[in-house]
Amino acid sequence: MQVNQISTAAAPATASRPPSEQLEQMFLEEMLKYCGPKSNTGAFGGGIGEEQFSSFLIQEQAAALAGRMDLGFGTWVAQ
Repeated sequence: MQVNQISTAAAPATASRPPSEQLEQMFLEEMLKYCGPKSNTGAFGGGIGEEQFSSFLIQEQAAALAGRMDLGFGTWVAQ
């Protein structure tokens, strides 16, 4: 069996977005962590898995929000 090496790595999705949008995404992530829905406790809670993977969900939600709305960080940083 022969295994070929892959020489090119995929670029991260955040590298293609402008820095102002990345800053907005990070800001929205922190706001969603603080204000967003909290995990359930008890029998219907997600347990340790929900705790571990909720950050990925928050990151994607923040990316979707940052892509659809402009908080004005680009003009603020440029000044």
